[in-house]
Amino acid sequence: MMAFFPAGDVSLLRSAQAIWMAALAAVDPSALIGRFVRREKETLVVRESPFSLSSPRRVFLAAMGKAARPMAGRLVSILDGRFARGIALCPPGRTLPHPAILSLSASHPLPDRRSLTAAREIMGLARDADEDDLLIVLLSGGASAQACWPAPGLKLSDKRRITERLLRAGADITELNAVRKHLSRFKGGRLAEAADPATVINLVLSDVRGNDLETIASGPTHWDSTTYAAARRVLEKYRLWSGAPAAVKRVIEDGLRKKVPETLKRSSPVFRKVRSFILGDIRTALDAAAARGRELGFETRLLSMADRGPAPEAARRYASVLKAEMSRLRDPGRRLCFLAGGELTVEVRGRGKGGRNSEFVLAFLREMESRSLSGKRGGRESRARWLAASLGTDGIDGPTDAAGAWASAGVGERALRQGLRIQSFLDRNDSYSFFRKAGSLIRTGPTETNVMDVRVFLLEKV
Repeated sequence: MMAFFPAGDVSLLRSAQAIWMAALAAVDPSALIGRFVRREKETLVVRESPFSLSSPRRVFLAAMGKAARPMAGRLVSILDGRFARGIALCPPGRTLPHPAILSLSASHPLPDRRSLTAAREIMGLARDADEDDLLIVLLSGGASAQACWPAPGLKLSDKRRITERLLRAGADITELNAVRKHLSRFKGGRLAEAADPATVINLVLSDVRGNDLETIASGPTHWDSTTYAAARRVLEKYRLWSGAPAAVKRVIEDGLRKKVPETLKRSSPVFRKVRSFILGDIRTALDAAAARGRELGFETRLLSMADRGPAPEAARRYASVLKAEMSRLRDPGRRLCFLAGGELTVEVRGRGKGGRNSEFVLAFLREMESRSLSGKRGGRESRARWLAASLGTDGIDGPTDAAGAWASAGVGERALRQGLRIQSFLDRNDSYSFFRKAGSLIRTGPTETNVMDVRVFLLEKV
């Protein structure tokens, strides 16, 4: 792939690859469990907080999300057989080989019958735990779809339909989960309610801004501050309320009329024996990326850990930042690295193929192509190479086999020679096809981790 691009692009791409791979390595789920969890005889220590393993306490394990399999595998080795039984939701075709662990195939990004089976099995596991027992819940992004048990009177197809419409409309994760929690008998603290009065430990790999435990995996073991009214407002915001399935509207309206209980709130006694620990997040990834960038000789700066909103708007902001920095570069050989993270959204209007990361990079390339990539200052030309990359830490960008994409002036020139018009691909939401033809997709394969998305911007004065 790199042979088709100028030598300067190849050099920057190799640096960018080293930087984003450092980010992924830092949020390896197994390594994070090993770093923050240990066993000392009959005590489990999590971030220096001790939990007794002494008999008659039984230990149960429930692992959900894209990182479930490696997190569970490492924890099982630490517990060294000291647990009663467990459930791990695994990618299709992959299991966790252990006689006491039930491996269930997981669905993502939309729930299916496997999601219903998973939620019921995990709820049954939680209900088996008694007052003296310990339930360890391993949570990571993706669990909202993997474990799905619709509210009474609601079909799985109804919930799937409204979830899909929200995704296509560009709803962010907080908005999406406000709706999902109020259409569920599993989320919004209801798993903690099933486990009560057992002790619950949540070990969490965060994929949301601010590590909001209400939002991660739709908060199955955490209180919920949103309401049925908030769920309706989200659907109205995206003009989905009037066309929502009748059963969805009925559940929300029953909640508004207090015919059915709200999700569990902070004051609920259910949470008196629940403890939560964040083991890794976007900062973990970006700190490692920054360290690698400095090792490679880049002046490194963190721009954001909380990107949100439409991908084209974010692309416009970051292109402005990069253009401004390019105009100030004076010393030949000076290298800058800017890092950002978060989760953007895409409003799907066309029938193309892509995800939020490739859409961001394509919109960024459009912004850079629409600007002068060299400026005049003091009568002297200021030239700099640039590269921008964005990828999902889970290795999946929308319904594609890519994690994201990268772009540079060289990518833009190659696309121009091939007759690829950026705007037409953006209009069709077909960013994947654009970068496939331009030769600049990022493919990592599924990583079995998830801490949102990482963006890398490199500049080099020439």
